[in-house]
Amino acid sequence: MRPGLFAEHSITRRVNRENILLLGGGRALLMQLAHPLVAAGVDEHSDFRAHPIRRLRRTIRMTMAIVFGDRETALAAARSVNQVHAKVRGPDYHALDPELLLWVHATLADTALVTYETFVQPLERGEREEFYQEFKLLGELLGVPRERFPDTFVDFEAYLDQMMATGPVHVDDRARELAVQVLRPRVRLLPGPVMIPFNIVTAGMLPPPLREQFGLPWGPRQQQAFKLAVTTLPKIIAITPPLIRVWPLPGRSVVLTSGGRATTTS
Repeated sequence: MRPGLFAEHSITRRVNRENILLLGGGRALLMQLAHPLVAAGVDEHSDFRAHPIRRLRRTIRMTMAIVFGDRETALAAARSVNQVHAKVRGPDYHALDPELLLWVHATLADTALVTYETFVQPLERGEREEFYQEFKLLGELLGVPRERFPDTFVDFEAYLDQMMATGPVHVDDRARELAVQVLRPRVRLLPGPVMIPFNIVTAGMLPPPLREQFGLPWGPRQQQAFKLAVTTLPKIIAITPPLIRVWPLPGRSVVLTSGGRATTTS
């Protein structure tokens, strides 16, 4: 297997390999949409309203290719994303703006850690720091200058708090409209109630200020359901065979097909 940008036993691969991280997809999307300029770019330069799941799939493929692919695959995935972002421009925003890229990167890093610690196992403080420092590489490949990152994980947490408390991140009407597509996407053959457990998990993991701004239900029933998920899922995951629990399996690399799909190779 050809070497990639991250070592096989790195904490970045250990965390991102868990399939349960898919449960954090809604959280990451809503956090991104809570930045008005990110939401504007998504709304005006994509088919998000018609096909919201496509953005999530693209993000997952890109992340898996960079984290688990060999060096050539990782760099090709990053170039592909950067080429798309170069065309996303509006009166007040450009998708290659380092500040917007940093926020999107922050939502992915924070969501990966929150989802992993909620449903797999807690991490030591040093492990969080290690993950944060390693994950900067992904952000750099996608256009965030190294000096723009908060220095340490503690600084990163402060950055997130500041962005939501006094910074530009706040949920506006456009974000609420787009959030409906995340929480109740029009998926063929799947009735709306199927999304209820996913929505409860998404609401439970969202930072409380954003959950309130999005107007997500969070009464006793939702809180009890989330508590049940947090109590039950880690026990199930702990006994789940790797063939089902993780992707890609250790020792396998990710490659991108000509159609942009991520697949594995030994």
